[in-house]
Amino acid sequence: MFETIQVENNNGVALITLNRPDKLNSFNTQMHIEMQQALDNAVADEAVKSILITGAGRGFCAGQDLSDRAVSAGSENESETETTAAAPDLSSSIEKYYNPLIRRITNSPKPVVCAVNGVAAGAGASIAIACDVVIAARSASFVLAFANIGLVPDSGCTWNLTHAIGLARAKAFAMLGERVKAKQALEWGMIWQVADNENLMSEAMVLAERLAAQPPLAMQHTKKLMNTAFEHSLDSQVERERLAMQYLGKTEDYKEGVAAFMEKRKPTYVGK
Repeated sequence: MFETIQVENNNGVALITLNRPDKLNSFNTQMHIEMQQALDNAVADEAVKSILITGAGRGFCAGQDLSDRAVSAGSENESETETTAAAPDLSSSIEKYYNPLIRRITNSPKPVVCAVNGVAAGAGASIAIACDVVIAARSASFVLAFANIGLVPDSGCTWNLTHAIGLARAKAFAMLGERVKAKQALEWGMIWQVADNENLMSEAMVLAERLAAQPPLAMQHTKKLMNTAFEHSLDSQVERERLAMQYLGKTEDYKEGVAAFMEKRKPTYVGK
């Protein structure tokens, strides 16, 4: 079904693997289209409870494939001569491809885990840190190479990164374009966990399956509350929490969770 990605559904987890290893899984137009479709499919599939994104080969994602004319030029209808002569409108590809991808990850009602198996550069780093839970191989690294080619971080990076590690670190990271190793990313609070290279996927799958076993509505509301927390005052946020608790307290999953706790058994959640 897909050519630039691979998708497997097992144990409630949709595993999406970026699969252009010869290009360090950099994004071209086709990969964008296929990723959007794969994420939409995962959200629509009732059997899928969580999503796990990783990369094939030695890198997670090198960001934008600069050799992809359609994306770098911002228009698939320009002739080769026009593309070469005219300055590209980079906002076109951001509006059409990158922003919708980040919004799909952020707005997904299902938790999204990212397993960073190698370098995550440029938009690849942006995509990784947009996910809900990030686990990285010990040899993995992150680099924001935008400034090195005269650009700014995009794909939600300036928001997600600043909120994750603070303004001082985020600005230096983005402006200097230096590589940050997985261990340092963990110490900064940019990612959740570091795994030995050979254990990355097994540990990432354990995380994804644990999230898949959690009550879906609670996961959805927790994610939404936390993703938008900085947009609200404390008074507003505690009210939003109250409304979420009011709603969740009337669900079948809450009743099941309490019953399972009292009966000392594993709960079975249905998302209702």
